[in-house]
Amino acid sequence: MLGVEFSRELRDRVIAGDITLTVRLWRRAKVRVGRRYRVGPASIEVDAVEVVPFSAVTTDDVRRCGERDRDALRRRTAHAGPVDDDTPVHRIEFHVVHG
Repeated sequence: MLGVEFSRELRDRVIAGDITLTVRLWRRAKVRVGRRYRVGPASIEVDAVEVVPFSAVTTDDVRRCGERDRDALRRRTAHAGPVDDDTPVHRIEFHVVHG
């Protein structure tokens, strides 16, 4: 089973089910809907993947990503390159799989 990397400070919250969305700056999707991916000792299942401009990320999305505000999410997303409002990003919804 392939894994999905999350920052160390977010990983426990992903495993606990508190974070259910991630925004990634990818050229192409690296996950698929319905597939499961390892996150540390747990697994997540991808519910939805869509490419949207960063400006389409909502306040609720920011909260679901575990960030305090859009600027914090933009900085985390930009580790792979610059992100402005028009930059296409992958918006990935997921849930933790128990058992």
